Amino acid sequence: MSSYPSLRLRRLRKSKEIRDILSETHINLNKLIMPIFIDDNLKSKEEIKSMPGIYRYSENELIDLVKLYEDIGIKSVLLFGIPKVKDNLGSEAYNPNGIVQRSIRKIKEETNLVVMADLCMCEYTDHGHCGIVRDGTVDNDKTLGYYQKIAKTYAESGVDVVAPSGMMDGQVLAIREILDKEGFNDIMIMAYSAKYASSLYGPFRDAAYSAPSFGDRKTYQMNFSNSREAIREIEEDILEGADIVMVKPALFYLDIVKEARRLFDLPLAAYSVSAEYSMLINGSKQRYFDLDSIIKESIMSIFRAGADLVISYFTEYIAKNREIFIS
Repeated sequence: MSSYPSLRLRRLRKSKEIRDILSETHINLNKLIMPIFIDDNLKSKEEIKSMPGIYRYSENELIDLVKLYEDIGIKSVLLFGIPKVKDNLGSEAYNPNGIVQRSIRKIKEETNLVVMADLCMCEYTDHGHCGIVRDGTVDNDKTLGYYQKIAKTYAESGVDVVAPSGMMDGQVLAIREILDKEGFNDIMIMAYSAKYASSLYGPFRDAAYSAPSFGDRKTYQMNFSNSREAIREIEEDILEGADIVMVKPALFYLDIVKEARRLFDLPLAAYSVSAEYSMLINGSKQRYFDLDSIIKESIMSIFRAGADLVISYFTEYIAKNREIFIS
């Protein structure tokens, strides 16, 4: 086996052109998903203070926004709704005419975008937890019936992908059963399969007004010290009928992305979450690094680890500056 001086790996990096043609990983805009916050309380868009450059949008701005996304090459969006009224049952989450349901219908009528809708209850409950609370804890099995109600209204509205994020045991099976029962066999489920109880969700909770009013979510979101458990969660979701599985967050959990890619053949998504976005934005403002370079490196790292799809708040920025990011 040859080695230095006959082996010189620097030959592979001698110019930008050489580096480009030998790049193993690329950013593909088709594989990026843009989250959208639709707020039923707004008349015009409102910047999220903890996520500079990301907004809550009013319903009347939605179509112009998604048509812009389609024009600049974005293929898919992930919807999050903020209702006018919250209650202990999160009833607006399964309102057939709720903010997400109306948004799904409008987007499908006006564009060819792939519409994914997050399915959870934390934005809709007055206690901020992801399901039905009984005696101070989330009742897993009671919650599943409510998830079915939400999934049914999403399907009736024309959604392409239902994305359950609540981390209830059996949520994928419950949703698959109701979709199939109601004749929506072709609607996909993108399961938040390995969703960790992470400190990186703070800006999202600000964006969606979804912080829990008591306790935390550690009894249903995953322990961040565990990796084998994540594989069990992913495997269970596959057995229950998931079409796409997900690891969330992305950057702190690339080991999980890589192991999931090694073990499973399903499409694999990774969610680059709100604090990952905010850290990079704020770091660039402090001139710790160049924003374009750090976005490219971070997104590339997620694809390199094995993700097929990346949910990123930078998707719009990448699409608008595709000459920088897309090779």
